[in-house]
Amino acid sequence: MDYGAMDIDQVGPRVIIRESFPNRADFVLEHVDLAFANSLRRTMLAEVPTMAIDLVEVDENTSVLADEFIAHRLGLIPLNSKQIEDVLYTRDCDCDQYCENCSITLTMHAKCTGDEIMKVYARDLVVAEPRPNEWVGNPVITDEAGLGPVICKLRKGQAVRMKCIAKKGIAKEHAKWAPTSAIGFEYDPNNKLRHLDYWYEVDPIKEWPVDDRNASWESEGGPQQDDETFDYNAVPSRFFFDLESIGNLEPDAVVQQGIKVMQQKLAAVLQELAGDENRNGNAGGDGFGVQEPDGMQGGDYGVDQGYTTPYVNPGATSQWGGGATPYGATPYGQSGWNQ
Repeated sequence: MDYGAMDIDQVGPRVIIRESFPNRADFVLEHVDLAFANSLRRTMLAEVPTMAIDLVEVDENTSVLADEFIAHRLGLIPLNSKQIEDVLYTRDCDCDQYCENCSITLTMHAKCTGDEIMKVYARDLVVAEPRPNEWVGNPVITDEAGLGPVICKLRKGQAVRMKCIAKKGIAKEHAKWAPTSAIGFEYDPNNKLRHLDYWYEVDPIKEWPVDDRNASWESEGGPQQDDETFDYNAVPSRFFFDLESIGNLEPDAVVQQGIKVMQQKLAAVLQELAGDENRNGNAGGDGFGVQEPDGMQGGDYGVDQGYTTPYVNPGATSQWGGGATPYGATPYGQSGWNQ
């Protein structure tokens, strides 16, 4: 591939899907810059909303595991997050703690009555009605037996009865809301840009093997030759992603939700720069909405606010300009900030 300068706006982004599975996607993102590709990766890792058990009300637990231990295991069970837009964040809801608009209720009631040790699985979690849609909140079960992860084990006479409240959140708050287990990310597999300085003992080629699959996508093929002129202005524009979902969202949904979150955050920044006081919600939640700021299509992001703000406007008098304060006169007096 030619790493020379290119006009990304004229070429336009392009996605090439190399492999696709129910819980994994291997694709190539082209004609974007490194900042955008890495921002998308970080957003998919930490800011795509999912459902996870966040609150556990224990009615009975006579197992050998402590209440907190079982609650922690419950929080790590993946829950289906399809059409999670139908669920509100708890912070955006009008209820006191949780309700049917911002949470999903699951119940677990198991008791061992036989002599054999009884295992309690994720399939024993029962989703209560009502709920926003038919998918959200269901435990993700992928094994052939249809059991799901083991929650605990019970001996004869032991029982657990718990009420679990699943809420919407992101991995920035807690890892249990992570939509992916890992995202492989690579660019410039032949290291032609010299972004990496490999430490080696004898031979860097043998000690740092190249990923042939990604390297083969580079049209020029192979690392840079010793007699080849190095381009100091070259930038990467092809990025290799290997996304693995934990099952609560399909891989394509993770990518789409990541792009949506980035749109929301960028829209919030543009509105702040444009001085728009009629924002609809906050930057991090679904209530903000993905909408184009005024004048964006024409390339003008609103009225030019210049550098006239209450903090640097030469004609304005601010509370930092010296003089009297609620605590008395300051040692700075009438300083030169407003002169």
